Amino acid sequence: MTALPDGVPVNAASPLLQPVAAGDRIAVLDILRGFALLGILLMNMEAFSGPLDLAFTGIDPHWHGLDYAADAAIYVLVQGKFFTLFSLLFGAGFAIMAQRADAARRAFTPFYLRRSAALLLIGLCHALLVWSGDILVVYALVSLPLLACREVPTRWLPAMGVLTYLCAAALMLLLGLLMGLSAHLEPSGTQVRDAVAQAGHTIDMQRQAYGHGTYLQAVVQRLRDFFAQLSAVIVVGPEVLGMFLIGSWFARSGALATPDNFARLYQRLRWVALPIGLAMMVASAIWQPYLAPGTFTAASGAAFALNSVASLLMCLGYLAWIVRARARLAWLAPVGRTALTQYIAQSLVCTWVFYGYGLGAFEQMPRAGQVPFAMALFALQVVASTVWLRYFRFGPLEWVWRAMTYLHWPPLRRAPTPR
Repeated sequence: MTALPDGVPVNAASPLLQPVAAGDRIAVLDILRGFALLGILLMNMEAFSGPLDLAFTGIDPHWHGLDYAADAAIYVLVQGKFFTLFSLLFGAGFAIMAQRADAARRAFTPFYLRRSAALLLIGLCHALLVWSGDILVVYALVSLPLLACREVPTRWLPAMGVLTYLCAAALMLLLGLLMGLSAHLEPSGTQVRDAVAQAGHTIDMQRQAYGHGTYLQAVVQRLRDFFAQLSAVIVVGPEVLGMFLIGSWFARSGALATPDNFARLYQRLRWVALPIGLAMMVASAIWQPYLAPGTFTAASGAAFALNSVASLLMCLGYLAWIVRARARLAWLAPVGRTALTQYIAQSLVCTWVFYGYGLGAFEQMPRAGQVPFAMALFALQVVASTVWLRYFRFGPLEWVWRAMTYLHWPPLRRAPTPR
């Protein structure tokens, strides 16, 4: 066994790229993925239990008391912070795979394109057959420009990543200014009323299809939502690509494999980036707590741009704290190793609980009740992943993804332990 300069282990004796063995993994990556998966579930609960277009709009004023407090806490502490962390980890995985390919002297591009195509197929199945709030399709699409950045010098990656990420904030500002200008040039307000009416119509369709419709009706609505969600790639894409590049730096530099060598960096992320990001997030929430569907103003654009920057800083701060506490968070590693399977499993369980073709609890669960529900579901996922990995080397979907990537079925069952 040899190691790359940044401490990433490589099986140098292997002539082909192969799925990484358990002993070759960077443990903190799995812990971070597990933690990110919990945050993603907490964030997505709002979109599972009600219309997708009413989710991710800030602190919903229709909630009161404890429900309003829960909605505010999720918005400030969770929303936007964990899909960015997951994106960072995707970029780190990309860099590690590229390093392993270089060490094995094997062509990386064909392998990586198969991996992206497989992820796109899985994401499309998820978005159209299970839940329309999928992020995997975006990851698969944005993974292609990431490939073009493979030869970028390591020292340039942080600046490139931050600047790319900030393009999304700039686009929010620009969109807000354009919408404000449009409203100013049309004093009658017809365009705004039409946008609000269209948003309300879409929400009503989601209520009918997901809350009361059959599975086939839900699939048809998911197809409509999918094309609508693709339009958001113009903003989400730069955020995701920026985090991919930042994650690539964390892997290439060795900051994840050997975090003790980067103590000053992590200290700054914990004690400077996180508090500043939290302050910015609170300021954004106070300034513009809610964005009604179909409305967007210059003030909304500025507030959501501030939100985006705050989410980046808080994501990095969370990462630093998790890295510090990694020994105590080792129980998250199994669910992190099966993150793809468990991400899809969250959608399967929640759509079954909330959608009309399942248990029909759509718009029935209080906001405060969604938090313990998510925590209980995640606890079950941790137990299920731990038990599964005692007998199998990969999660079910991870196994399929690897087979599609490497063009052969890797062994799934663990070898029996000698007695």
